[in-house]
Amino acid sequence: MNREIAVVAFAQTDHRRTSDESSEVEMLMPVLHEVLARTGLKTADIGFTCSGSSDYLAGRAFSFTLALDGVGAWPPISESHVEMDGAWALYEAWVKLQTGDADTALVYSYGKSSPGSVRDVLTRQLDPYYVAPLWPDSVALAALQAQALIDAGRTDEPALAAVGARSRADAATNPHAQLRGSVPQGEYLVRPLRTGDCPPIGDGAAAVILAAGERARDLCERPAWIRGIDHRIEAHGIGVRDLTDSPSTRLAAERAGAFERPVDTAELHAPFSSQEVVLREALRLDDDGVRVNPSGGALAANPVMAAGLIRIGEAAARIHRGESDRALAHATSGPCLQQNLVAVLEGDPR
Repeated sequence: MNREIAVVAFAQTDHRRTSDESSEVEMLMPVLHEVLARTGLKTADIGFTCSGSSDYLAGRAFSFTLALDGVGAWPPISESHVEMDGAWALYEAWVKLQTGDADTALVYSYGKSSPGSVRDVLTRQLDPYYVAPLWPDSVALAALQAQALIDAGRTDEPALAAVGARSRADAATNPHAQLRGSVPQGEYLVRPLRTGDCPPIGDGAAAVILAAGERARDLCERPAWIRGIDHRIEAHGIGVRDLTDSPSTRLAAERAGAFERPVDTAELHAPFSSQEVVLREALRLDDDGVRVNPSGGALAANPVMAAGLIRIGEAAARIHRGESDRALAHATSGPCLQQNLVAVLEGDPR
């Protein structure tokens, strides 16, 4: 696995509480057009296409096939799909390009959480025998994790509130964020988490284009080279895990080369303020010189199945603009940081 591969373009929707007037395809198409326009490529120029989404959000089987109408699947294209956040679709595309079967790849993901109760939908990813029948929702499980951190003396409620306030303040310059600027901490949802500690529910989509070798330099003035990428998973059972730590994130970061040299930017997929505490320690982000979630992160916009891909896209975009030289991007899926992906991106020396 030694082929140079880079993110050469990134686009996303304006994330909103609801997009009732648009279908998944109608929400996705402008993003696909925008990301292709950034490179001058056409659909026929893409060697591989991979998407990430969830049929549970749409409420129908194989719903992702409808999204291919927005891509244009005729003449036939090389295409794949993961029932995961788009960050894992990007991983599959990265592997595909490493094999040499393609030089470019389009990766996209989308999620509409507004039609139903996403807190209930996410219970379906729990252990189906012992945990899922109890219907513990995603906020309740995150509250267990937050309380474990407080009991261990690792954080407190004011510190968690500060994470949320900082994230929404940073999102003030992000035109795509759902929540921006001063947002009240609000009432308790599940103690010790207040509304300001939790992600907004909303709809959105994102897309990136990957390219290999000199093709990347032809398509982008300053490509964001993927120097390392890895993903790991914790035990499925909540009760056998230490919720105050994330060994899978630490291992993925080590395998991706994140600890070899300092990074200047970190885009962390931390849907709850307490999860940023866990991730900062696992990723050794104690240096004040590291900008954590300058986009506002998942506390400012959290479209399910797209928020992780957005973290990679936001990190890459900062490299494209010359605002970062070495960035870390993280994506998660499952309850309490169960599955974690880490990518290290670098720009060419200036």
